[in-house]
Amino acid sequence: MLSTIMYTTLYVTDQDRALTFYTEQLGLEKRIDYPGPDGRFLTVGVPGGAVEIILWSHTASAGQPVEAKPDTTPGPVILESDDLRADFEVFRERGVTFDQPEPVEYPFGVRIEAVDPDGNRISLRERKQPGSGNG
Repeated sequence: MLSTIMYTTLYVTDQDRALTFYTEQLGLEKRIDYPGPDGRFLTVGVPGGAVEIILWSHTASAGQPVEAKPDTTPGPVILESDDLRADFEVFRERGVTFDQPEPVEYPFGVRIEAVDPDGNRISLRERKQPGSGNG
């Protein structure tokens, strides 16, 4: 039986630039950085989390799919926050680009989309807590 998601991949044009964005701007941690025979195997993850994001160098695929609608289609990676509004302020101060001026309230909680240097959309979410009036 399958037990967990191990990796998900984001295609980037510059692995060092992507590493800086995901670690210094979003606060993820570098996990693996291995110069393998098929290219540099570079991963980041949420501190203490099990799932890792592979930052794979592939210029033609970076930022795809192009036809995605920023206001309706979630990014290829969804990161959860305990306090999205507070994290949003920190990320904005660090220069992260967002699709909206502020996080938006939805029936499931709060969300906003960020964009990495290659145009990959990153969905940031905070789940609505049971019994709470806001996300």
